[in-house]
Amino acid sequence: MITRPATPADVPALVALVNSAYRGESSRAGWTTEADLLDGQRVDAGGIKAAIASGTDTVILVAETTTSFLVGCVHLERQGGDCYLGMLTIRPTAQGAGLGRRLLEAAERWAMTHWAAQSVHLSVIAQRAELIAWYERRGYVRTGEQRPFPYGDARFGVPRRDDLVFDVLRKVVSP
Repeated sequence: MITRPATPADVPALVALVNSAYRGESSRAGWTTEADLLDGQRVDAGGIKAAIASGTDTVILVAETTTSFLVGCVHLERQGGDCYLGMLTIRPTAQGAGLGRRLLEAAERWAMTHWAAQSVHLSVIAQRAELIAWYERRGYVRTGEQRPFPYGDARFGVPRRDDLVFDVLRKVVSP
């Protein structure tokens, strides 16, 4: 697996990849589906383009096979000595082979190497117990902080229930 920063040419493939991994029937081929919690899109082209163009404090890393086949991505945003990690995505049919772990490790290295990040934090829908447990096995700890789900903003999906909230997890990273 090769990781590199995304370019504007990657936008259509990234939108398709992320939406296929989290929403709709295609997402059920993997274990990261949110299809029982949310309908609609997970990302749109405008959001991906904005993240790619936003400058030196944001990067979307793409993961490719040696044949340039896009298998994953992750969004990173520098926030002082901290880094926010989001949108960790692996193609549903490739999940369960360790690619997510490898991409997470690559993202943490990026944050430390390029931004001297001392910690990485992320948010996970609280109802995603299996995903929270996956991050905990990789050293992330629940902070006790919760953030509200952006109800009414279809850019993030259409909720199928009214109790969605994000749990915040954090990991101290060091070279």
